[in-house]
This record gives sequence, structure tokens and C-alpha cells, in this order.
Amino acid sequence: MSGGKRLIFLAVLLIVILVGLHYSAGNVDRLTPLESALRETLAPVQRLAMVAGREVSGFVSAPARLIKVSRRNQALEERVEELEGKLAQYGEIKEENARLKELLAFKTNLASQLTTEAAAVIGRTPGNWFGSIIINKGAKDGIRRDMTVITPAGLVGRVMRVSDSTAEVLLITDPRSGVGGLVQETRAPGIVEGVAGGRGVLQMVHIPNDLAPDKGHGIITSGFGSVFPKGIPVGTVTEVRRERSGLFKMALVKSAVDFNRLEEVLVITSVNPGGSDNSRGG
Repeated sequence: MSGGKRLIFLAVLLIVILVGLHYSAGNVDRLTPLESALRETLAPVQRLAMVAGREVSGFVSAPARLIKVSRRNQALEERVEELEGKLAQYGEIKEENARLKELLAFKTNLASQLTTEAAAVIGRTPGNWFGSIIINKGAKDGIRRDMTVITPAGLVGRVMRVSDSTAEVLLITDPRSGVGGLVQETRAPGIVEGVAGGRGVLQMVHIPNDLAPDKGHGIITSGFGSVFPKGIPVGTVTEVRRERSGLFKMALVKSAVDFNRLEEVLVITSVNPGGSDNSRGG
């Protein structure tokens, strides 16, 4: 049978089947033998067509889904970065608030003795980290030369130069600085000064031999002939030595202030002489 005759035969057969289905549809509740045979014959083909359709549909829609997932992942990553930034900012604000609360508590405790102005450290000399700092308060804020600078922990230094809105503070760790000191436990006087190249190390010199301190003794400002008020903590004795002259003792002192983490300070703008004396203590 030629190809053309075969197509005509199939077409006629299909017409006969459709006519038979039409006239046999009277009982809709039950399939006719012809319908049942046709359905059984075509069922595998229908199943294959459905599976193929799902696969094709999935293949076609896959790129769109991937693009959607990629965009969502990018959005989530951006959100995570934003939240991490906010978390870091929150942590910094929390630490700053804690420091400021500490400064405020210090001011409150010494309200009867001192009037202070809070300031932030805004600059340092990289080559002389323990020499001086720049703070963000100046002449317009009532800051003057030789005013004492402190933290709640203890003595920082004194104002050396002032502009309208900033001031340079000479740290007690600088060798140019000299602070009249007093050993709390023995009441021995001496001079506290920075050690050249000592990276923040302090030493107290000219201590009378018979009043030499012990390791762990506290050093405070003496207030004798100095710009610094009496009784401000300076540091703690870590080692005692004899001076070269043999007439005095000297002590290495660990500063009460951590100069590596100095961010906020208090400038003493005035002292109330009628305040209580805190120069003695354990």
C-alpha cells in the first residue's frame, strides 16, 4: 500500500471511529466497547504526553525560577549586610554610652569639689602616641592653659595649648611632664614623670629612703606647687629601686589610666576648696 492510500485509510478509519462514538454516547454512565478499547490503547500515549509536558514546562520555567532565586538571595545578602552594619553601630553606641555614663557618675561624685567639662579625644601624634592628645573643646568652652585633665580612672595630663574649639593636652606619660606625687600608704612625696621611650611607663623619683613604697602602693597627686589638684589617682607602684645617687628611692608606676584606649576625658575647669579631702585612701 502506498503512502497516500495509507493516509486515506487512516483518515476514513478515524471518521468511522468518531461517528461511532457520537452515536454510542447515549449511555453516558458506561463506556461502549469501542470507547473502552480506544481509551486503553491511547492511555500509555496520554501518560507519556503528560510526563513530557511536565518536563518541558519545568525546563522552560527553570531559568525564570533561577533568576528569581538569585534576586532573592542578593536581596537577603544585602539585608544581612545592613543588619550587620547596624549591629556594629549599636555596639559602638552602647560602649560609648557606657563610657559617658562612667564620666557622668564621676562628675556627680565629685560635684562638691570639681567643675568639669567632658571632651572627646579627636587626635594624636602617631610618632608620639604617649606625648599629647587633641580634644574637641577649647577656649569657647571655657578651657584654659594648665587646666587638669582626668578620666574616672585617674590623671591624664594638663592643657598645654588652646584654640577656639580644640585643646592640646600634655600627657603625664610624656617625659616633659612632671607631677607632684604622694604615696597614699606612707605619705612619701616625689615627682612622677614619663619615661623616654617607655611606651606609657611612669616613674616616681626622689622618694625619701625611709618612706619607700612597696609594690602595690597607690600614687596620687600631692597638690604641692603643682597645677594638679590634690588626691587624683596617678597609678600603682610595680617596682622600687635605689636612685644612682643613693640618697633617694625611685618607683616604677603603672598608670591608673589606659592611654591606649583614651577616647573621652574630663577637663577640670574649677576646684571648690570647701570640698571633702579624698587624698587619703587604701
